[in-house]
Amino acid sequence: MPPRTEFKNYQHEQYHFRWRLGFAAVLALICFGVLAARFAYLQVLRYDYYQTIAESNRISLVPIVPNRGLILDRNGVLLAHNFFVYTLEVTPSKTNNLEQTINEVGKLVEITELDRKRFKKLREQGHSFESVPLRTHLTEVEAARFAVNRYRFPGVEIKSRLFRHYPLGSLGAHLMGYIGRINDSDMKSLEAADDLSNYKGSDHIGKSGLEEYYEHNLHGITGFQQVEIDADGHAVRVLSSTPPVPGDNLILSIDSKLQDIAEKAFGEYRGALVAINPTNGEVLAFVSQPSYDPNLFVDGIDAENWKILNDSLDKPLINRPLRGIYPPGSTFKPFVAMAGLEAGVRTPPFSISDPGYYALPGSTHHYRDWKPGGHGQVDIRRAITISCDTFFYGLAMDLGIERLASFVSHFGFGKKSGIDIHGEIPGLLATPDWKWKRWKQKWYAGETVITGIGQGYTLVTPMQLAQATAMLANNGVAMRPHLVTSIQESGSGVSRPMPISSVDHIALKPENTTLVKLGMMDVTRPGGTAASVGAGSSYLIAAKTGTAQVVGFKQNEKYNAKNVDERHRDHALFIAYAPAEDPKIAVAVIVENGGHGGSVAGPIARKVMDYYLLGKVALPPIPVVTPAPPPAAPAITEEPLND
Repeated sequence: MPPRTEFKNYQHEQYHFRWRLGFAAVLALICFGVLAARFAYLQVLRYDYYQTIAESNRISLVPIVPNRGLILDRNGVLLAHNFFVYTLEVTPSKTNNLEQTINEVGKLVEITELDRKRFKKLREQGHSFESVPLRTHLTEVEAARFAVNRYRFPGVEIKSRLFRHYPLGSLGAHLMGYIGRINDSDMKSLEAADDLSNYKGSDHIGKSGLEEYYEHNLHGITGFQQVEIDADGHAVRVLSSTPPVPGDNLILSIDSKLQDIAEKAFGEYRGALVAINPTNGEVLAFVSQPSYDPNLFVDGIDAENWKILNDSLDKPLINRPLRGIYPPGSTFKPFVAMAGLEAGVRTPPFSISDPGYYALPGSTHHYRDWKPGGHGQVDIRRAITISCDTFFYGLAMDLGIERLASFVSHFGFGKKSGIDIHGEIPGLLATPDWKWKRWKQKWYAGETVITGIGQGYTLVTPMQLAQATAMLANNGVAMRPHLVTSIQESGSGVSRPMPISSVDHIALKPENTTLVKLGMMDVTRPGGTAASVGAGSSYLIAAKTGTAQVVGFKQNEKYNAKNVDERHRDHALFIAYAPAEDPKIAVAVIVENGGHGGSVAGPIARKVMDYYLLGKVALPPIPVVTPAPPPAAPAITEEPLND
C-alpha cells in the first residue's frame, strides 16, 4: 500500500500555541504581582517590625547584675556583704570539643570532679550561648596563668562575678539565711510574680531567713547595655547603657555581740533562745543551736557537707525558734494564772492546802505535784513562785479547757507571731474540737488537768514563748516581732524605718497583772525555783522556770536523769523579763534534754540580760542556801502524754 499522507492543521496548532502562551503570561503576571505585593507588605507595612528584628540581630542586650544589698546589725557590724572573685567560664556554643577543652584547661587550672558536676548541672539548666562557670574563686596566679594561654581556648574566658559572704560564719545563721543558685522552682516563682526580667544575668536568690524574706529589697534592679555585635557574635562597641540599681541595705535589731554571747552560752547543748524588746517588738537575739555556716550554700554545697548537716542527729539546719515545738511545761503557768484571775475563778486571798497531789472529783487517781508531800498552804502568787503543780491542776479544771485555750490564745499560743522570716509554724493549742477532728475521740478531764501545767497536747515554739512573755511584761499589748528595724535605700542612702505595730491586745486588770508579776519576781529571789539566776543581780528579774517531759514514765516511777538516755531527758525552759519594774528585754530559752530550767536554761538568759542591760557578761551564779529541789515527772493520766 502506498504511504499514508497526514495533513497538519496549522491554524488549530497556532490557536493552541497562542492560548498556552497567553496562559503562561497571565500566570507569570500573577506570580510577579503576588511577589510585588509581598515585597510591598514586608518593606512598607511591616517595615518597623522587621527593622526591630534586624537591629536585635545587630544589637545585643547584655544584663548588668546589681550589687546585692548589705545586712548590718544595729551597731553597723557587717553580717552579709559581697566581694568580687575571678571565675573561669565556658560558652558551649563557641567550643568545638567541650570535653577536650575542659581537660586541656585542667592542665593550667585545677578542675575538680565537683567543678565538673556543677558545670554539667548548670549547663543543662541554661542555654548553649550563655557562659557557664566552670571554676570559681580563682587565685590571681591561676587567673594570670590562664590569661597567657587564653588564645588557645575559644569560648573560655575569665570573668569577675560578685559572691555573697557571711563574715561571721555560723553566727546568726538561722536568722540571716543564705542565698543559693536559682533553680526551676525559683524560676516559676519569679515568673508568677512577673519579676523574671529583673533576674536576667543573675545566678543567685535568697533561699531562707532574711535573705529570702527581703529578697525584693536586697536584689536591686538589673541594668542593661546595648552592645553592637558583628557576624561572629563578638562585641564591637557599647551603644547605650542603663546602670543597675544596687539592692537596699537591711539594718537589723540584732546586736551581734549579744548574739555571740547567747550562742556561746549554750556550750554543747542544743536549743533555742529568743530575746525581744517588749515595747516595740525588736528581736534582740535569735539563737538556734547547733548552727551551720551559710557560706557553704552560696556556690552550691558539696555532697559531703550536705550529708554531714542533713544526717546529723542534732539537726543543725532546723530553725528551732520558729520550727522547734516543745511542751511549755511550767512556763505556761503564769498565763494559766492570769486566765484564772481575769475569769474570776481565782480571787485573792484564795489559797489551797497542797497535799502533794490533785484528784479529780469522784476519782482515786492522783496527779502528783513535783514535791512529794506538797507545799502546804499556797495562794496564786506563791504557786507561781514555787511552781506548785497541784494548784494549777485544780485551776485548769475550774476554768475548763475551752475558756483556758481561748484566753491564752491572745498571748500568741497556737498561732504564728508574724516575725519577718518565712517558715514559722503555729505550734498547738489543743481543744476538744481539735481532738475530735484529729482522732475522732472525746476530750477527757485528765487532759484538761495536765494542760494546766503545760503538758499534754500543748506545744509551743521558742518564738511564741518569747512573744507571750513580752506581752505579759507589756501589760497585755503584743507588738509584732521583727528583725529589720530600717531599710537603707541604695539610691538616696536614706534609712526608712520599718513600721511598728501591735498584733494583739487584751485588757488586763492592773491588780491581776501585778499579782502574777510579783509571783514571777519571787521566782528569782531566795526560795524561788530560779533563786540562783537572780543572785547578785543589780536589777530585778521576773521569771518562770519550766521542765518539759520528753517521754512518759509509769505511775510512781521516779525520774532520774542519770538512768535515762541523754536525748530522752527532760527539756529545760526559762522565760524572763527585766528590769521587772520597767521591762526592756524579754527572753525565752529552751535547752533540749537539759533537765531543770532554773539550773540550765536560766543562766543562759542571765548572761543575755546582763550584757544587754549592763554591757557585761554575768559572773558564775552565786550558790544559794535553799535551792529548789528538782521536779519529778508528772503522773500518767488515762490518756498518754503527747510529749
